[in-house]
Amino acid sequence: MSISSKIRRDQRRRKEAQAASRAAAQASPVEPHAELRDPQRTLLAGIVRRDGEWVLGMDGRIAGQTHSAAHVLAMIMQAGELHERSGTPVRLMYSDALRDAAQAEAQAQGQTFEEFKSALAAQLAAKKG
Repeated sequence: MSISSKIRRDQRRRKEAQAASRAAAQASPVEPHAELRDPQRTLLAGIVRRDGEWVLGMDGRIAGQTHSAAHVLAMIMQAGELHERSGTPVRLMYSDALRDAAQAEAQAQGQTFEEFKSALAAQLAAKKG
């Protein structure tokens, strides 16, 4: 094998590796928007935005995904309330983008976000009982 063919092969491999890493970086960016943590800073739940959808994760698994920011924010808030009622203090932090999207969605339905959250809690309680 000549030295020049080895150089060309190494250059081709390098270009292929760079192209693959660029494709992976552009594939599906995940934007974190909310996290629910206990006093030991253990992550209990989180919300990310991926490919235009809000994804709710709980206990290390995806609990659901939707286009509704109001729905996922209300769900993580309800999870926080459940932890609080069971005696585990929690801290919920969420982005302004998530809050604004949730409020805009609730307003489009003629409600405040608090009204939307209460209606969702009532729906879930009706299904449970």
